[in-house]
Amino acid sequence: MIVILPYSPYSQSTQFSRRSRRARWRENWFARLCRRCGVGFTLIELMIVLAIVGVIAAYAIPAYQDYLARSRVGEGLSLAASARLAVAENAASGNAFSGGYASPPATRNVESIQIDDDTGQITITYSTRVAQAGANTMTLVPSVPDNADAPSARVALSKDTVQTGALTWECFASGKSASSLPAPGSGPMPGEAPTLAANLAPPECRS
Repeated sequence: MIVILPYSPYSQSTQFSRRSRRARWRENWFARLCRRCGVGFTLIELMIVLAIVGVIAAYAIPAYQDYLARSRVGEGLSLAASARLAVAENAASGNAFSGGYASPPATRNVESIQIDDDTGQITITYSTRVAQAGANTMTLVPSVPDNADAPSARVALSKDTVQTGALTWECFASGKSASSLPAPGSGPMPGEAPTLAANLAPPECRS
């Protein structure tokens, strides 16, 4: 037996209306989304991003520059090894401290390494890649035991005198106002104040 249901145009139109509303809502939603994607960053958002980048750069760039300068300072200390050896050999024989020594050729980071004939002190002069002129020298100061004083006391080398005892070297950058040898203040000081900023020097060269 076949049952024929009565035709209801109202129910079909209601279903169609609901489907069309859902379709329109989806279309409107996608349209709003696309419009938002097309807008991109607003001016305020760009200003915030630029401000954050500026703050990071203000701290990061100087720190990185100091890091590079400190790494270049190490080259000068390495090149000074031959000067230290010359001073030690000449002090043991009573010769002029710079005898037989020739300053190595200038490099991109180091201008010169000089020995003071009166004191045996070594001055390292750096190029402008490390520090500006007038603030670019570091000093290595030698000393020997003071046999007439406390065993830990150190004295400066004497010119044209045979030195006894092992040499000790102390590094000085700007601002280091006293010796840091085991007996505080017992070691000699640089004849001419070094000018390289302490923040660029190794820890042992600072005050």
